[in-house]
Amino acid sequence: MEYIVGLVLALVVSIYAAFVGLDRDRAFYPTVMIVIALIYDLFAVMGGRSQALAIELVISLVFIFAATLGFKRNLWIVVAALTGHGIYDFFHDYLVSNPGVPTWWAMFCLTYDITAAGCLAWLLRSSKAAV
Repeated sequence: MEYIVGLVLALVVSIYAAFVGLDRDRAFYPTVMIVIALIYDLFAVMGGRSQALAIELVISLVFIFAATLGFKRNLWIVVAALTGHGIYDFFHDYLVSNPGVPTWWAMFCLTYDITAAGCLAWLLRSSKAAV
């Protein structure tokens, strides 16, 4: 179920963004990436573990840097960052002990991230977004 919800939500957000023109601004997907990067930090705060928060903050800064670099230089970097975050979701439980993360989150987020990366890649390949 988590996979289906992640897929559907990512498609709905991407289609809605295209319909109203939000994705015409090159800041849209980098902003989505930054928000995605910070959610594990929120879960660490909710879980009450400062060690988890410290680890999550360092990791989120890597993705925030990638989103910023992609915004400034080339949106394909954001595609890579979204894909990379999906891979991170897959391995998250093995890398960080964060009790605030819901059991279903990694599967949902992995699917959302990969789908959003695919949507942005499609926009870039079809020349509907400025690289």
